[in-house]
This record gives sequence, C-alpha cells and structure tokens, in this order.
Amino acid sequence: MQADAADLISRYPQKRSALLPLLHLVQSIDGYITGRGVQFCAEQLDLSTAEVSGVATFYTQYKRHPNGEYTVGVCTNTLCAVMGGDQIFDEVSDHLGIGHDETTEDGSITLERVECNAACDYAPVVMVNWEFFDDQTPDSTKKLVDDLRDGKDVVPTRGASKVCSFKQVSRVLAGFTDGRADEGVGAGPASLEGVKVAAKNGWTAPAAPTTSDDEGAEK
Repeated sequence: MQADAADLISRYPQKRSALLPLLHLVQSIDGYITGRGVQFCAEQLDLSTAEVSGVATFYTQYKRHPNGEYTVGVCTNTLCAVMGGDQIFDEVSDHLGIGHDETTEDGSITLERVECNAACDYAPVVMVNWEFFDDQTPDSTKKLVDDLRDGKDVVPTRGASKVCSFKQVSRVLAGFTDGRADEGVGAGPASLEGVKVAAKNGWTAPAAPTTSDDEGAEK
C-alpha cells in the first residue's frame, strides 16, 4: 500500500491532489474508508484527518461503513422512475430484506438508490459496481442479485466481460489498470441512433473556432 500510494502521489504536482485516488486505494484494501485509512491518507499527504474526512464524506463512492462485495445501484431519477425504476428498487429491497445503503447479512450486496446512472436511453438502468445493466425489470434485477450472491459470473450489458468485486473496482478507480478497459460493447444501438440520423441527413458539427477567431471574441 505504501508503494502504491507513492506511485499515485508521484503523478501530481501537488501531492494533496492525490487524495481522491488514495481514498479509492484504501477501499481496495479495507473495503470502505476506515479510520486507519483516513489516518494513512492524512500522513501521506500532509493533511489533517478532518480534511481527509471532509472529502470522504462528500462523495458517494466513498463508503464510511462496511460495503458489500457488489454495490447494486438502481436509478430512480425521473426517466428511470417513470420506466419502472422505483418498482425495481422496491421489489429488490423486499427481495433482499435491505433498504438504501444497507448490506445483506452475508456481505454480498449493498443496495442503493442512484440519482442518475447517465444512461437514460436504456431506462430503467441498474449498475453493479458501476457496470451497466440496461432495460431492467423487477424480475431481471432480482435474478441479477441472486446470481451475484450465488457466486456466478455476471455479464454487464455494456462494458467489461464480467462484473468485478467492489475492492477490485476500487483499485481501478485509484488509477491502477486491470487491462480490461476495451472489453465488451462500449456504446449500444440506442446511444448511436443520433449518429445514424446525422449521417443520413448529412449533418455535421460546427467547425472549431480558429485561434484568430478566439482572439477576436475576447476583444
């Protein structure tokens, strides 16, 4: 961990800028932001523990209590909610016996309501450790969490060829590649529909302004 932290810190001109990846590094080892993790980050970056805790409590990807091996996030923002996101969350919550930001007794699943998964063209969307599962239903999501709890390999709709554990993903978010960035489908048909329409109609984006245009605008 000390060597990994030194690697991360070396990537930034000011070492305090490495706080976010260091917090992910802590989660890749402890599974959440522990007290010793806060102390470690503070010591590495010459920060106070209050400064570290202030950041750790601000961002929802940092967990301040033990997290499950798989974080299942159900989008319940407007479009996903209208398309069934609320029902998915309610039924999966009853199925697992846990509520928002709670974890099953076996430590396998943490369930969350997510404000937006940024995948409205595939609503309702569920994410598992930030991998996409598109066009979900209550039944498909209950099967998904059951498969995860049974230790089965689960394949996202788009992205990597299978879902990794919360600790493994945390290490990637810290900045250490797992070599899987180009696996699977990056963009599905719904995301590419606009490109097809533009091509059919001969539409193109405006050209970027030249340097002289920028200077004229500033004047």
